[in-house]
Amino acid sequence: MKVRQPFHSVCATVAALLSIELFKSSCAFSTSKFWAGRQSARKSSSRNNVATIGSSRRGDIYNKNTLVMMPSSTPMVPWQPPGQEYAQFIDLTSRLYRERIMIIGRFIDEEYANQIISILLYLRKEDPDKKISLYINCPGALLRPAMAVYDTILQCRNQCEISTLNLGMSFGMGALLCGAGTKGMRSSMPNARFLLERIGIEKGFQGQASDIALEVKNVRECNDRLEYELAKMTGQPISRIKEDLQRNFYLSSDEAVTYGLIDNVLLPPTKGISKVEYSRDPWTGAKIMVNRERDVNLGVFEGPDEQRYQTSDGGAEETGGWGRGWKGGEEENGNGGNYEPPTEK
Repeated sequence: MKVRQPFHSVCATVAALLSIELFKSSCAFSTSKFWAGRQSARKSSSRNNVATIGSSRRGDIYNKNTLVMMPSSTPMVPWQPPGQEYAQFIDLTSRLYRERIMIIGRFIDEEYANQIISILLYLRKEDPDKKISLYINCPGALLRPAMAVYDTILQCRNQCEISTLNLGMSFGMGALLCGAGTKGMRSSMPNARFLLERIGIEKGFQGQASDIALEVKNVRECNDRLEYELAKMTGQPISRIKEDLQRNFYLSSDEAVTYGLIDNVLLPPTKGISKVEYSRDPWTGAKIMVNRERDVNLGVFEGPDEQRYQTSDGGAEETGGWGRGWKGGEEENGNGGNYEPPTEK
């Protein structure tokens, strides 16, 4: 005999079972979310510990696998202001500016050109009688910003001396800036390179055909101006400048001196720095390197003092510079030329 349960009791049982299942799932979800939060918090704290070495929290343990970030800013150097007793730390670039030294070491765009111009104007205003040194290691430049820097150097050159030195490379407009210094103070390192070239359109240009034609015409006129300045600087005819700039025209340090772009090549001898000397060919007028090395006489001992087996006249006698034999020493032993070696009895 089956006993039928009332409908409301069945509904209550089903509701109780559903509530139990929902409670279990909610507990599991909250537990997993809790542990996931704990795990992410641990990861973020470990990242913070790696990034901040100087943290003062207790319990931070650093081992050999801890990442130490090196400083990426400009190095700081000590400098003692005049009239003060203690030195202070300033960045290396500002320290060089105080010595009137500027390093042009990256591509010259509009922003960098404005920075160079402002520094040159400030140094000229500060002391027009002192020399300004430009150390150039430039991979290239935009045409019109570099021409603005070039004009500024020419203006400052009228009041103060400007020396230029190519450290490694002067490509494109950098070669023009290296040759813009005061005559006689344009130098280069022995292994430095120069590149003369025409500059194309700086950025992508779009618009109507007439506007593009005007932009191309403007760039061509600027390149013609560049060729004129190179001809005036180097003394080469404008026809040769145009021929050389048809393709990339590379120059070594010695070739740049011969071309007229610079004046000196700095060579590191034993002491100090000497210049490479050049003479003019009487027929063509071209520069020829002068070799100042003296010919070494292999029969003479080299050295500041007279050696033991070297004669007084530098070894030019019949003995060949290797000293005198027992028959050639008339002054020795006071016996003149009658000296005979002892014989055994």
